[in-house]
Amino acid sequence: MMNDRVPLIGMLCCCIALMGCGPREENARTRIECAIGPHGDWAASCPIERQGDLLTLRHADGGFRRFRIVADGRGVVPADGAEDASISIVGKGRIEIRIGEDRYRLPALLSQGAR
Repeated sequence: MMNDRVPLIGMLCCCIALMGCGPREENARTRIECAIGPHGDWAASCPIERQGDLLTLRHADGGFRRFRIVADGRGVVPADGAEDASISIVGKGRIEIRIGEDRYRLPALLSQGAR
């Protein structure tokens, strides 16, 4: 679900810009900022993998979350649908996804003119 804190996001098209998330390589993974759990501190410690429109965000403890990139103005949605996610704009070219007790900051291209 979209976050009411940022009403502008409803008028924006959010496209995830993860150019470096191609095929998985042992020593060349893109990492994003994340805060895992209710008391997690922000750190650039979550490897992210992209396969088509599917994003897998991995945690240091072996856990992970999967999101699907959508072109309907929401940007991303949980791939399994078990928990709702909220999305907010946190700066120029960045969004924050909150799902359960986990938070992730992703690079994004924000453009006017979406539905």
